[in-house]
Amino acid sequence: MADIATLLEVGGPVAALGGGAAYARAKHPGIYWSTVGLPMSSARLLSSYGSVMEACGLTVAPSRLRVLAVKATTRREVRPVPPRRGIIRPTMTGLRLRLRLAPGQEPADVAASAERLRHAWGVHAVYVTTIKPGVVELRLVGFDVLRKVRMPRKVAADFLKVPVALREDATPFVRDYRTVPHGLTLGATLSGKSMYLRHLVAGLARQPVALVGIDCKRGVELAPFAPRLSALATDPDQAAELLPALIREMEDRYDLIKARQGIAPATPDEEVTSDIWGLPEHERPVPVVLLVDEVAELFLVATKKEEERRDEMVTQLIRLAQLGRAAGIYLEVCGQRFGAELGKGATMLRAQLTGRVCHRVNDEASAKMALGDIAPEAVSAACAIAPEQPGLAVAGDTSGGWSRIRTPYLSLADAAKTCHASAHLVPDLPALKPFRPNVPVQLVEPAAPVVKPRPVAD
Repeated sequence: MADIATLLEVGGPVAALGGGAAYARAKHPGIYWSTVGLPMSSARLLSSYGSVMEACGLTVAPSRLRVLAVKATTRREVRPVPPRRGIIRPTMTGLRLRLRLAPGQEPADVAASAERLRHAWGVHAVYVTTIKPGVVELRLVGFDVLRKVRMPRKVAADFLKVPVALREDATPFVRDYRTVPHGLTLGATLSGKSMYLRHLVAGLARQPVALVGIDCKRGVELAPFAPRLSALATDPDQAAELLPALIREMEDRYDLIKARQGIAPATPDEEVTSDIWGLPEHERPVPVVLLVDEVAELFLVATKKEEERRDEMVTQLIRLAQLGRAAGIYLEVCGQRFGAELGKGATMLRAQLTGRVCHRVNDEASAKMALGDIAPEAVSAACAIAPEQPGLAVAGDTSGGWSRIRTPYLSLADAAKTCHASAHLVPDLPALKPFRPNVPVQLVEPAAPVVKPRPVAD
């Protein structure tokens, strides 16, 4: 009886500790990783590194000098040499580890063994990134960071750069308009497409840029952000008037650049430019970001007259996509579907939209519209998104790379408050004044510091 009582006294705290660990792993994976997962995975990695590398085929035969040294000093067997391991750097979501590849190895060899390394070291996923020739970084993620998204604390927005989501490797997904000027976002109803758009608007609202919206759903998506918008069209008729104004603004900016190119022989090379970013700061026009929600509403027609208007608007959108980048005009097009069935010019416009983000869609054809022409292997990943995971998406670009991302929750009220607080940043663009939404502006202190543009070189 005494032995049983002793076991109960010892087993009670152990069971409570195990139950607490299981609860933390299910409900608070970040805490579980910091307290339990990180030490265990680090111990597994340190104790089994050589054997795991050998089992994955990532070892090479030792050099002759190493063989002679081992035989001269010890009698142990000469084993294959794994890649040289760097210092293990723990993070809030996993581990980072750099490897120096042996002669004859390439990063693809390590990437092909990522799934084996994941199981061997007890982590959620392993991602391989090339740092420089001969050196790769292993990013070990301890848990599913997309299940409950928490953006990294040290993510600072820069000019025309907005962190909008979290990648599956725990790095932020940043929408960079200087690198990827135009983007296409597709997703079915309740897929999280509107949440993605809210983060874009809230991030750009704090920056000295002009925001222009076209929302043919009577403005239900973009109207709450009206105090920060320089122009807003809520139906196809208004959009048909707004787009020509943007074309004229673009042409005026090209005239400004052309006038600057009338240079004298003594003009320094750094002052010769072909876009607005090479202009002096006091002459540089403010960038314009055009947000188009439910782009299909601009394509759908019922009469012959509407068809002519549609063709004009599509042509103007294509011109903005082809020529707008140098004039500092960027497009963000959103919709549920975007294919050739929308009509003339749809495929040509889609080809100009470099960045692609595909949320949950209702059929495989919609996923192919977004990703099939840039990353065919990403189509199946987009089709596998479950309805219970709103905000989850597959992001890719014309380089062929892609990754899964998820947007954190942002209420419409919070995004609207940010736009109200940033209303004083609306730039003065005479061409867009007739389209400025008539909304009383609440003059309050800005919610966050203004992100100012940095000097750039052409």
